[in-house]
Amino acid sequence: MAIPLCPYYGACGGCSLQHFDHAMQLDIKKKALFSLIKFDNIEIISGNPYHYRNRLDLVFHPSGLGFRKKGEWNKIIDIEKCAIGNERLNTLLAEVRKHFVNSDYYDLNRKTGTFRYAVIRTPKEESSISFVLDAKSTRISEAVEKIKTYSAVSTADNIIVTYVERDDSISEDFFVVKGKDMLVDTFLGKKLAYSVQGFFQNNPEIAEKMIQLVYSLLEKYPTKSASLLDLYGGVGTFGIVCSGLFSHTTIVESFAKSIDAANANILANNLKNISAYALEANKLRRLKLCDPLYLITDPPRSGMDQKSIDIIKELSPEVIIYVSCNPQQLAKDILKFKKYQLKSAYLLDMFPQTYHYEAVVELVKIA
Repeated sequence: MAIPLCPYYGACGGCSLQHFDHAMQLDIKKKALFSLIKFDNIEIISGNPYHYRNRLDLVFHPSGLGFRKKGEWNKIIDIEKCAIGNERLNTLLAEVRKHFVNSDYYDLNRKTGTFRYAVIRTPKEESSISFVLDAKSTRISEAVEKIKTYSAVSTADNIIVTYVERDDSISEDFFVVKGKDMLVDTFLGKKLAYSVQGFFQNNPEIAEKMIQLVYSLLEKYPTKSASLLDLYGGVGTFGIVCSGLFSHTTIVESFAKSIDAANANILANNLKNISAYALEANKLRRLKLCDPLYLITDPPRSGMDQKSIDIIKELSPEVIIYVSCNPQQLAKDILKFKKYQLKSAYLLDMFPQTYHYEAVVELVKIA
């Protein structure tokens, strides 16, 4: 057992495992993954159990900013400092709390007000704050002026105003007050830009270890004359980092703006042997993919639909590296690849102090 580092533990709806020491948390997660995939030699990849997150979506309320109360979504626990947030993030949290105390917060019960969320992101190289405002508020102009005043003194590199019509912390309806709407981070020497409104891993230490793992798994194969398919590729992270191992790399992602970022990242890293397509995974037949083929697949929590799996089986890649944010779905999906052997499995402790984790498995075509 362990003494929780967070004074809000038990009331805040975020962390759930701080009463266990980190070694016990890892053991709990490893047993959970084993129960799903029934593979004995699961390797654990872990890092700092606290101060790891570089993104927090904080809720405005009368006293400042906080998180939803455990088991009561419409009540907010006031947060002065988050134990799993990194130092830079907590500095910006203190700034925003000080400047926006007693602001016109959105009342979850009355469904009125303006300020909904402050989404703070602090990757290694820069930072952003997205102020999420209720689009139906009659006090939008006043709120925007307050944000502009804050931006003049804020230490954040980028400040965004985002409008939403429901309980959400991201939207395509936004504008830049200060800086820009893209963030840049570097992994294994490759610069990767992504939208402040988009998804990117929130634990950079484990993210880099995961990228290195995927690279190392592919590096041991004879890939120089082979091609790589990076499926559900987002802004191109895995494909860009691993492209040097292959004669050609194809990135496929359904969200067009992520592919725009992927193409910008390809140019920024001066890569010539890589292409990116905005395409649903179940439409892969539209592409010409050369043999021998290797596959990285990093699907959403829902996993891969049956049509996509059928197409992948037709393509018959030599190796499938499956990166999963939902190990329950991973376990269901890999059973459908009956002509592949589970060669290795890894648990990535992406979210210490919680039950959540990610997994990577290596599937090799049976000769």
